[in-house]
Amino acid sequence: MKIISWNVNGIRAVIKKDFFETVEVLDPEILCLQETKAQVHETEKALEPISEAYGITANAAEQKGYSGTAILSKPEVIITTEGIGKLEHDNEGRVICNEYEHFYLVNVYVPNSGQKLVRLDYRETWDKDFLSYLKALEKKKPVIVCGDMNVAHQAIDLKNDKSNYNKTAGYTQKEIDGMTRFLESGFVDTFRHFHPEEEAYTYWSYRFSARKKNIGWRLDYFLISESLVDKVQKIEILSDIMGSDHCPVALTLTF
Repeated sequence: MKIISWNVNGIRAVIKKDFFETVEVLDPEILCLQETKAQVHETEKALEPISEAYGITANAAEQKGYSGTAILSKPEVIITTEGIGKLEHDNEGRVICNEYEHFYLVNVYVPNSGQKLVRLDYRETWDKDFLSYLKALEKKKPVIVCGDMNVAHQAIDLKNDKSNYNKTAGYTQKEIDGMTRFLESGFVDTFRHFHPEEEAYTYWSYRFSARKKNIGWRLDYFLISESLVDKVQKIEILSDIMGSDHCPVALTLTF
């Protein structure tokens, strides 16, 4: 089973950039999208060309053109839920959870701490509440979490670590500590587990030719319950796939 996670930076924009051809070539069983920037009906309409191949579920922010997530699934879904059950977090369309036979799949677009770190305190609360939500799911069956986690956990996970530390959203100590808590609670960062020394990025700013120069950040993750590690065949960062300021990440498992 191949699961792909991709922050598309606007579903209506990415479908104009060879999106459907890319999905056809990659051929995932499940495709998780973040930052769709669309209401549910707008996401469904944009994805209509592949709606016969995939069941589509979407979650949207109350604010139009902001945030948003979607899951496209070929396997049968037992049940879909949206949000994490806390009103202060669930108005931005950031979480969809599909339950499958062997696992829960949680697609997430984690809040960015913002310019001048104006949402950093909120982000710290989010991380704690999101972890509690995941651990509650894990009591029932293993969990796969994928999406834009909006944090570079280690210096290896961004090009310019020293100049960004504690100054830039995504690389403050509070955010780093938040990711550390996910890992200490038993979740495994699959890419870093299988590629401990590899410098690879999933996001590049549109400014300053950052992608061409490979000045990037690894912000997109697959975190999995420890019990699933032996099911992983491979984890790949598909940095050659264009269409967004993020690239897709692919996890292949065997059940």
